[in-house]
Amino acid sequence: MPAKILVVDDEPAIRRLLRNTLTRAGYEVVEAGNAKDALQQAAAEHPAAILLDLGLPDRDGLGLIPLLHAGAEVVILVVSARDAVDEKVAALDLGADDFVGKPFDTEELLARLRVALRHRGPPAEAQKVVTRGDLDIDLDRRIVRRGGEEVHLTRKEHDVLAMLVRQVGRIVTHDRLLDACWGGGEDARIEYLRIVIRNLRQKLEAPAPVGSVIANELGVGYRLRGDG
Repeated sequence: MPAKILVVDDEPAIRRLLRNTLTRAGYEVVEAGNAKDALQQAAAEHPAAILLDLGLPDRDGLGLIPLLHAGAEVVILVVSARDAVDEKVAALDLGADDFVGKPFDTEELLARLRVALRHRGPPAEAQKVVTRGDLDIDLDRRIVRRGGEEVHLTRKEHDVLAMLVRQVGRIVTHDRLLDACWGGGEDARIEYLRIVIRNLRQKLEAPAPVGSVIANELGVGYRLRGDG
């Protein structure tokens, strides 16, 4: 059965473009033009993913994200012209899986949707070993191997990597990483996070090009690439 996608946007032209794009890609599409209809369609249709605009006529789309997640295992991709960094961070912190700015490239949007749906299954922490390319990451035993050889990571490097692995393919914001790995407060400084990410790249990506494993979403956070 094709995956069902709910498109939530108040502009009929955008809904039509997304419907045509998704239908050609083999998805089943349902639509909503406002927040009220979106909640009704989500409850009735049980979509696998929701493409959500933030500028809805009856409610801000940010406030809709937790409601759409309540009681449902659903992927949410925000598709919005409101693409300032603080808007992206807010959407991701509220539970969105990804953020695509308008105007968007349809092929990029489809690729991001495929990645999000591919990792919609059991959470990474339920798996014994997670594999990305030539990396084998054992979260329980805190062991990482690249090409079969163990890679030594510090405690903080393990903590940050574990956060990224558990959200593989999704953006993890700076604040979430700092809160989880440094506990917030005065010690939660982004400079420390950048050093840890740099060290992880050096240890996990060599001799591959920098950025091939951990992607930087400028001003927002990081993601472990989901195409391993």
